[in-house]
Amino acid sequence: MDLGKHSQLSNHAWAVADLLRGDFKRHEYGQVILPFTVLRRLECVLEPTRDKVADAYEGGEQREFFLRRASGHSFYNTSRYTLKKIASDPQHAAVNLGKYVAAFSENAREVLEKYDFAQQVKKLDEAKLVYQIVGKFADLDLRPEMVGNQQMGYVFEDLIRRFAEASNETAGEHFTPREVIELMVNLLIAPDADLLRESGVVRTVLDPACGTGGMLSAAEEHITAFNPGATVKVFGQELNPESWAICRSDLMIKGQNPDNIAFGNSFTDDGHRREKFDYLLANPPFGVEWKKIKDQIETEHKTDPDGKFRAGLPRINDGSFLFLQHMISKMKTPAVGGSRIAIVFNGSPLFTGAAGSGESEIRRWILENDWLEAIVALPDQLFYNTGISTYFWILTNRKAPAHRGKVVLLDARDYWQKMRKSLGDKRKEIGKDQIKEITRLYGEALTVADDPDHPLHGKVKVFRNEDFGYRRVTVERPLKLRFELTEETIEAIRNSAKLEIHLDAWTLADALQPLVGTTWGTKKEAFGAIQEAAVAAGLQWPAKAPFLATLRDVVGVRDPQGEVQHKKKEIEPDPELRDYENVPLDEDVEEYLKREIHPHVPDAWIDHAKTKIGYEIPFTRHFYVYTPPRSLAEIDAELKSLEAEIQTLLSEVTE
Repeated sequence: MDLGKHSQLSNHAWAVADLLRGDFKRHEYGQVILPFTVLRRLECVLEPTRDKVADAYEGGEQREFFLRRASGHSFYNTSRYTLKKIASDPQHAAVNLGKYVAAFSENAREVLEKYDFAQQVKKLDEAKLVYQIVGKFADLDLRPEMVGNQQMGYVFEDLIRRFAEASNETAGEHFTPREVIELMVNLLIAPDADLLRESGVVRTVLDPACGTGGMLSAAEEHITAFNPGATVKVFGQELNPESWAICRSDLMIKGQNPDNIAFGNSFTDDGHRREKFDYLLANPPFGVEWKKIKDQIETEHKTDPDGKFRAGLPRINDGSFLFLQHMISKMKTPAVGGSRIAIVFNGSPLFTGAAGSGESEIRRWILENDWLEAIVALPDQLFYNTGISTYFWILTNRKAPAHRGKVVLLDARDYWQKMRKSLGDKRKEIGKDQIKEITRLYGEALTVADDPDHPLHGKVKVFRNEDFGYRRVTVERPLKLRFELTEETIEAIRNSAKLEIHLDAWTLADALQPLVGTTWGTKKEAFGAIQEAAVAAGLQWPAKAPFLATLRDVVGVRDPQGEVQHKKKEIEPDPELRDYENVPLDEDVEEYLKREIHPHVPDAWIDHAKTKIGYEIPFTRHFYVYTPPRSLAEIDAELKSLEAEIQTLLSEVTE
């Protein structure tokens, strides 16, 4: 494939911006250029059968099935107009363009409507630019024999990136780097190589955040490369109207069913509600909040015990785990072949959320069901809109026997090469040979992890599912108090609204004034003295638990050597000394208490009623390699060298 051809074509299309300048703002250019590019591609695809369809329509044929069959595609146009013919009649260009678009089949018209195409044409007409714009695109050769489907995808994506940059948007919200998609599809499909070579094999693929359809195209190409006779049916859903329109037009061009690409929010308006899929893959936007659909999501979570969000809900400012749960709900059961999932995440889903939180519960659900096959760490600066580190999560409900109960962690962070020219935040790319090596390493992961002498042993680690689980235990220590009356204590009694409920707090404070400076070692001694003073002052002593508890809080002072307090015959814990420990699932918590805590605080105990189960995947911790600091002598030598260099430079300046 000519790598420069798609840039040449997108340059031709984007050159229209010169005509739009002045009448359109810079961020509006794409709203004209993108739909006209789609329109021209559809025209080029239909060109060989245009007259045949028009003849059939003019002969009275209006049935959808026959018109599609005449066109040879899943869409058609019943007019004899072309962009060239429209451009040749400047006076009627806008009217004729409207007739031309109206003659398309409904599925093609719907694509153009998502661009608000009629409104753009009206605006062009007011600026007297319609025939010029149409003429520009009429000269753009997008015939399939000249521009293949994959190259056309590059043209679309290049234009979208330019549009996003002109609109000051993040291009990464629209598409994923091609080499990332290729690696992702490799890891998703590689274990099924033999399965995919079977004759007559049919596979379905879903991307619930499909953008312009790059992942779907790559998955289709990869499967058919394994088996040219395979039938691949792709499905998707997209929220961005321009991206949806491009993805759908791409499917029309390739002979796929454009109705398989749904428009709208995958969570609240599922376009594939009753369907299950063989493969699912996605690169959902990182850290996007789901506040707008909060009520609907929470309602489903609370009311549907078998719903897709039953495991838990992530924080409102990051919907990554909503996508993964949605995809899991689309897996086929193992009885009918099961499914495989690949999704791109940032680091947050690995560890965010303490035990019992939504994120932790979702991780627990995934691991306890033995769905997580692997997590692959990717290089940073790999995506257009962010330089942060990213990870592939690979899940399946049909693990190979050797993988059952295990999770592979693969460190591919060093597999990258510097780009000749940066694109936004993307400064690195994964080369073809590196993709092959990562794919091979993934396939051999269990063997490599078991072989300490393997040169790539340090890149792979294998864990049991339960290794990522822990018990979040609450470690309590007794509340120890001494009791004393000070001027501050007297003032606190005088101003205590809680004590005032039971007796006259001012009278009690005055009665206790002679006891200021007194300290008692036990609550019994303190309360005895205070009661005696109160009764002597004519107060009725309220021997009620709320009063006594409030009084204790006022006169009690924390003291490591103080009296241990009890509540209902149980030792009362001190909230200020409360601590938490994460104990591995396979370890006895009482043994952990004796070994790790009692040597330091022998009176501590674990409140088992407060124990929570949590799951996290500390990827970087498992691959951390300690680097000892440089010696002081080495640092000192470097400083002296730098000082000498500075002195030399200064002497050159002063001469």
